[in-house]
Amino acid sequence: MKAAVVQINSGADRSRNIGKAGSLVAAAADEGAELVVLPEKWSLLGDGAALAEGAESSEGEAVTAARGWARDLGISLLAGSFTETSEDGLPTNTSVLISPDGGIAAEYRKLHMFDVEAGGVRYRESEHEQAGGEIATGDAGDLKIGLTICYDLRFPELFRALLDRGVNAFTVPSAFTSATGRDHWEPLLRARAIENQAFVLAANQTGEADPSYDSWGHSMIVGPWGEVLAEAGEGEGFACADLDLAEVEDVRRRLPAVEHRRAEIFREGIVNGS
Repeated sequence: MKAAVVQINSGADRSRNIGKAGSLVAAAADEGAELVVLPEKWSLLGDGAALAEGAESSEGEAVTAARGWARDLGISLLAGSFTETSEDGLPTNTSVLISPDGGIAAEYRKLHMFDVEAGGVRYRESEHEQAGGEIATGDAGDLKIGLTICYDLRFPELFRALLDRGVNAFTVPSAFTSATGRDHWEPLLRARAIENQAFVLAANQTGEADPSYDSWGHSMIVGPWGEVLAEAGEGEGFACADLDLAEVEDVRRRLPAVEHRRAEIFREGIVNGS
């Protein structure tokens, strides 16, 4: 299977963002991509107030457009993430996996809120979004995908939980900052691929956006041995790579770290050997 990660410089202009995303998705499909991954907040990126005002349901403009692209192009599409309205309080940061027929194969709401200081900027996602409470997987051809979003990348226990559900690939739509990305982006992506012996498809935002976003770009696809198979660098565009699922089986056979896990030692309630 050929896969692509799309890199966009999204901002407050929803129409421009959606138009650009659609053209890049189509270009990736023209190069043979059967699975395309969009970045976090691809349809609208802004401050908390702008995101709240622009929140929409899965029946809204962003997901409707993405479902149409998937159906028209006959591809699987990970529609990055969008700000989804909630019937219970704050909106959620939601990722949607769409099947080639335009149907929704999986939905995931970001578990870990980005409440940090990076590059002199204070981020407090929990002030305008609520965390999800469930992990999610979905199928795209022979890929069984574990869904994550951006800051989730720093929590290997999420990836292990998804691994236990049989995944052989992870999607990481992101708006990873330049302040952290230059040192952490590639090492973390490669680590998640190596320790789980699975593909990692990470589509990142790039460039500056109001009020203080500065995204690292460098979207990439990483193989189960930890090698970078494709990278988008800086600027808007996409990167493609062929995913050989036999490689996952081969790596897990030759270096059976997944099989050698001692999960019983780390179960909840087992502390200091008691």
